[in-house]
Amino acid sequence: MIRNTQTKNTSTRKFVTTLIGLSVALSLTACDGDDGAQGPQGEQGEMGTPGNDGQPGTPGFAAAQFLISNNGPDNAGTIDLVDQNAAKLKTLSSGNNEGIALDPLNNLVHAGDATTGSLRFLCGIGQRAEDNAFNTIEDREITGANTGLVNPKGIDIAHSAGLVLVADFNGMRISVFGSAAAGDVAPLAETLTDAKPWDLDYDEVNDRLFVALTDGTIAVYDDYVSGGFAAMPARVITPSDDTQSTISVNIHGIVYDRETNKLVVSDVGDAASATDGAIFVIDNAASADGNVSVARSISGPLTLLGNPVDIVLSGTDLRVAEKSNDAILVFSNIFSGPSGDIAPTLTTSSIKPESLAQVTEANNNADASDIATTNVSFNGIAVSGNPAAGADTFGMIAKFNTSLNTQLSGYDYSQSIESVAFDIAGDAYATFDDPDTGTAGILVGNRVAKSRDTESFDTARDRVIAGENTGLVTPKGLDVASNSGLLFVAENNATTPGILVFSLCASGDAAPVLTLNLADNARPWDVDYDASTDRAYVALTNGTVAVFDEVTARMNSGMTTLTAQDRTIIPAVGGTALLAPSNIHGIDFDPASGNLILSDVGSAADATDGKLYVLSAADSADGLTEIQVNIGGANSNLGNPVDIMYSGSDLFVAEKSNNVIMRFDNILASEGGDIAANATISFNAPESVALIPHYISE
Repeated sequence: MIRNTQTKNTSTRKFVTTLIGLSVALSLTACDGDDGAQGPQGEQGEMGTPGNDGQPGTPGFAAAQFLISNNGPDNAGTIDLVDQNAAKLKTLSSGNNEGIALDPLNNLVHAGDATTGSLRFLCGIGQRAEDNAFNTIEDREITGANTGLVNPKGIDIAHSAGLVLVADFNGMRISVFGSAAAGDVAPLAETLTDAKPWDLDYDEVNDRLFVALTDGTIAVYDDYVSGGFAAMPARVITPSDDTQSTISVNIHGIVYDRETNKLVVSDVGDAASATDGAIFVIDNAASADGNVSVARSISGPLTLLGNPVDIVLSGTDLRVAEKSNDAILVFSNIFSGPSGDIAPTLTTSSIKPESLAQVTEANNNADASDIATTNVSFNGIAVSGNPAAGADTFGMIAKFNTSLNTQLSGYDYSQSIESVAFDIAGDAYATFDDPDTGTAGILVGNRVAKSRDTESFDTARDRVIAGENTGLVTPKGLDVASNSGLLFVAENNATTPGILVFSLCASGDAAPVLTLNLADNARPWDVDYDASTDRAYVALTNGTVAVFDEVTARMNSGMTTLTAQDRTIIPAVGGTALLAPSNIHGIDFDPASGNLILSDVGSAADATDGKLYVLSAADSADGLTEIQVNIGGANSNLGNPVDIMYSGSDLFVAEKSNNVIMRFDNILASEGGDIAANATISFNAPESVALIPHYISE
């Protein structure tokens, strides 16, 4: 029998197909079925097209800010504030065009020679707005025939000594001025140089001055300040190669790194060439002498060094003001690596940069009147005297130890002074009212808290704020706000009493930047500004205290006058205001506790009725405020306690009528009453007391 194989095969294919379809369906719906074997790998596809290169990253420099002094045809007289990558943050205008430096309060000192030789001091540059310019109310200047300045270029500041050191190019000398000086004043000292100096760097720790000379050498002066500003260098360094052949031509920028004892200098070579600049690193700089083989030399077309007119070191990163090629160059790890034609780590366009300075971290120490902790140590307490002319304490600022048993130093203002206060750099501000000449104002003594023992007022170091525009007629107490760059002065005259607020950089006949007027034309004797709350407390001779809130905030918003106090505190006993005569003179607010400490002279003609008060919660008090501590009586020896200062635990008192300085310990916890002071020392007609923390006297 013949079988139909075609039909059979067809049926089989259908059956197999059905089984396959069923298997696929089951595999899609099953939960636990086994995976099938992996099939063979397919052929590899072709490579894709390479992507575009990414943009170069910015070098990872530590966050920092720098100032650039500009000196081009269109930007001379301006200063750019930039970040670590030279990105501009804002531009200010000083009118000067050469070297720049920052003082301990981060105020700018800017040299200039566009017209006549000049040093300009600009206060509070960190708080100044874009395009803010030098002005004679906030700022000051040293210039004029007496200064001897011809072409001041690079400058540096001896911070502790309070000196500005100037490389006067065509004057061929180093000129030295006090950092508080102003006007047409003669320098404190001059050091003639053998070649024209362009820049200098002062090592204050070792009292050593390095001067970059444009003949390719470096003059080194040891014991420069302590030795009376040496006339001749102790050594002259000449950068050389390994064969001792001179390789320097025209040194401009100079910076010394004390930690590594290395010196870095920039050489512009031929000023007309934009390609022949160089940088040299010198080891063992403090003792180097003669022809010295440099540790590293950088030059060549890759460096972009043509006229590297100034340099600044930030860690091991060297920033260069490259004037001919209009750039700020950064060379990282400047102390290590090979010599040769090394490209900068970063190059940023900058039109005709002339000088560089790094903005240092702000000094966050508190002014003596704002100390809010008990762990501050004090170098002493300064006392101003206001006796009749000819007396031994006339015009005197005397410093005593806090035990009140030893006089440490003395400085003579040679004027009839009133109160004294210090900024955190160590400068003294004293109000004066001379009855013989009818003049009044503020005397600024350079570094009186540090190093002026047995010295007297000297315009080469110190300055005066006085004149019709100041409004100063009979100024009394004053307070310094260092970090705000402000000076608060209590003007006591009967016609225009008030608190006059000046820039700390002010000089001459400068007007106040702010005036605080008082309700009912009350007359102030003293003022204490609390920086932490932006609040001013004013001691009034009518027996009350005026309180002004948001003082600098309102000033920064554009206000120049506050018409009246926000609150008036009336000291009271048992809910009743003090009986006349009550005449508040000394005032000190304690930021830590919120207590207000006051001194009351009572009747100025009575040497027995003086008192000390402590009022709590003064930061919010208004109207009648109960006295928590009340000290007075025969044992207290309080008659005319004209000024006070609180240390965080103890209260120092200038008792004028009884010619004594007193200390009352642990005043806030005192039970009050007729108690004696814990320490006293005699002083003829003391007018004010001012504590000197160690951090402003070192």
